Amino acid sequence: MTMPEDRWAPYARTAEIADRLTRFVSVTGSAGEADITGLIVDILREIPYFQDNPDNIAVIDSHPVAGGSRMAKSVVALVRGRGRKTLAMAGHFDVVSIENYHDLKHLAFEPDALCEALIADLSGRENLSDPEALALRDFQTGDFIPGRGLLDMKSGDAAGIAFLEHFSQQPDRQGNVVLFLTPDEERNSCGMRSLRNALPDLITRRGLDIVGGVNLDASSDTGNGEIGRAIFHGSVGKLLPFALVAGLPTHVGYPFDGISAHAIASEIMQAIEANSGLCDRGMRETAPPPVCLEARDVRDIYEVTTPEHVWMAFNWLVMGKSCAELMGDFTNIVEDAGNRALERFTCNAARYAKANGQAAPVALPPLRMVTVAQLRDMAFASGGSYALDRIDAVAIETAQDNNPLNRTRILVRAMLAEAHLRGPAVVTGMAGLHYPAVHVDTAEDMDREFLDAIGRARTTIEGRHETQICDRGYFMGISDMSFFGHATDAGDAEVIAASTPIAELVDRPVDNALTYPVVNIGPWGREYHQRHERLYAPYAYHVLPDFLAEIAGELLG
Repeated sequence: MTMPEDRWAPYARTAEIADRLTRFVSVTGSAGEADITGLIVDILREIPYFQDNPDNIAVIDSHPVAGGSRMAKSVVALVRGRGRKTLAMAGHFDVVSIENYHDLKHLAFEPDALCEALIADLSGRENLSDPEALALRDFQTGDFIPGRGLLDMKSGDAAGIAFLEHFSQQPDRQGNVVLFLTPDEERNSCGMRSLRNALPDLITRRGLDIVGGVNLDASSDTGNGEIGRAIFHGSVGKLLPFALVAGLPTHVGYPFDGISAHAIASEIMQAIEANSGLCDRGMRETAPPPVCLEARDVRDIYEVTTPEHVWMAFNWLVMGKSCAELMGDFTNIVEDAGNRALERFTCNAARYAKANGQAAPVALPPLRMVTVAQLRDMAFASGGSYALDRIDAVAIETAQDNNPLNRTRILVRAMLAEAHLRGPAVVTGMAGLHYPAVHVDTAEDMDREFLDAIGRARTTIEGRHETQICDRGYFMGISDMSFFGHATDAGDAEVIAASTPIAELVDRPVDNALTYPVVNIGPWGREYHQRHERLYAPYAYHVLPDFLAEIAGELLG
């Protein structure tokens, strides 16, 4: 499949495309995220195949950005060969903000000038930390290139385009290759999810069968690349459960006339935060434990009354369990912790009363556990359709807030007010998009054949480039892999819909969504999303596109 080495030299072309993409500012949610599709289409149209086959480039609407003034779009580029078998590749072109470049923000999208500035900055300072010293050495070698989004993941996009161009030049090409480039991976994967829903019609009309997918996202390696040169067989998933705790407020001079929401919330925190016993497992790997992303009481004034409401949101990485199972676990843990808090508080109240010669205090009401769906029903029972209208108005008012935790907290508090729910109680639900864990399954013929083809291609590439590429289990960054070739299970979909207050954070795959095995094979570098984000160029620009070519040859030939 691949051309002789002297005729297939991807380095210059991949580097050129990556540089052009990086210099285009496409921060998530900005106008640039929408406008960069024009540049991508222009680059594709430089390829003679697409000049002859312009209809093989499609631009598909995703979602509004820049305050609704622009439409972010996905780009689909198809090179046809003989037969129906198709290899799909995917990458995203949105990038995180540049705020952490501080004084060098104006150079964040100019790799050459940024590299010079970073070397000057690091060289001019004393007592560098170990990561800073490593960054300086890397930049001085010339093999590591900085720039916002170059590592994550415009270099991967460039490798995909360069290989697509190479594939189009083969007169005897077998099978087909399609490249998906999408927006919004850094926020809610709107691009990949909307593209996934559009694909069944697009692929069916083209007469294609996707038999495998390669996500081109980057990995991190602080060493010599031994674990960065990798084939990831799956991706970790993510759950973002929340607990809104309602206490019984009381004057601080009479603490046992009620119960502070903090008393309950602190017990929940102890039960969940970094609890290694809650680590999920899958394919003989263990995910990190859940951690709290946000915890706060939600009043804005000073008063000598115990807090009525405390909001908590947790990040829980997923490997083996379904969303339904994890939400069940979370609810049970929260309920048990809440009851322990009430028991401890009751014991303290009894001891205080005895010490002061008082009668035993009135017992607290039992803890109530309430789901989002139940809370909305309670609001309707209390205020009818007008209450639901007011809740929906709050949802509309907060729609431009890009922080799902803020939006969810505000919306759940509005529901709580309409429901007139008093504590002690805990409302549980989901405060963000659920990312399913995905993994190839060697028990499935298609998955096994795909991995076998990749294995043969790896052997060829390792010999040709005198390197080694390792197999790894779960890609540990939340990514579009959760939706690339994958649809949420029906059972999970019901739990998600009933647990998520923000409607657009409920993933709704079409009934005929395409499914196929997906791996992640991308560039590697260090410190992505950080000031010293940098790409290891020799692998990304030379080995990676050549590896993609070999995979296509083994899978489609």
